[in-house]
Amino acid sequence: MALTLEQAQLRRQIKIQDSMAEFAPIWLTNDTYNEGEQALVFELIYAHPHDGMIRERFRYDAFNDVLYHKGAQKVTEEEVLAIEDQAPYVDGDVLTRVPIAPRGRGT
Repeated sequence: MALTLEQAQLRRQIKIQDSMAEFAPIWLTNDTYNEGEQALVFELIYAHPHDGMIRERFRYDAFNDVLYHKGAQKVTEEEVLAIEDQAPYVDGDVLTRVPIAPRGRGT
């Protein structure tokens, strides 16, 4: 069964909400759809607890409902200022974030 773009986007939104809501607000950029593979390739920009603002590239296989991580890089301050004027893809308020992971704690 071939999925339409709208169906793939809805399935991706559910997957991102379930797996990345703790990092909200999250902005979606560079979104493309490969109809033959029923896959979306996109970038998410958000505040990582240890690395600051980062851009992560993902491939979402809509047919198998799998989200693949394709790499990450830090975002410049100019890019952050430009993206924060847009409405986030996953909305959320960040008051204080205390990571559970030990990485980044005093060594």
